[in-house]
Amino acid sequence: MALNHYIYYMKSLEFKAFLHAVGVAVYTVLVVSVMFFVGSRTQDNYFTPVMFLLMFVLSAAVVGALVLGRPILMYVEGQKKEAIKMFIATIFWLAILTAIAFLSQVVA
Repeated sequence: MALNHYIYYMKSLEFKAFLHAVGVAVYTVLVVSVMFFVGSRTQDNYFTPVMFLLMFVLSAAVVGALVLGRPILMYVEGQKKEAIKMFIATIFWLAILTAIAFLSQVVA
């Protein structure tokens, strides 16, 4: 009985939305880490703003795909209610993860 409930939850939209939100959080941590590492080793020249803008565009594409990719596919396939539900759930989980990040800075 517990295994069936676990498998159902793993396939649920809420869990997939949670995974997408965690993916955004992990990607954000990686980008910030790269920016700190590269930023401390580069000199200000012509390529610094180019590198920043390229990273910004890449980040917008990756995060856009994680947040909007599956809901758009579901919406196009006719699963409109599920698509909206997944989009809202992803935003909800992102808000929760953001609140946790802010609270960890306030408490620390």
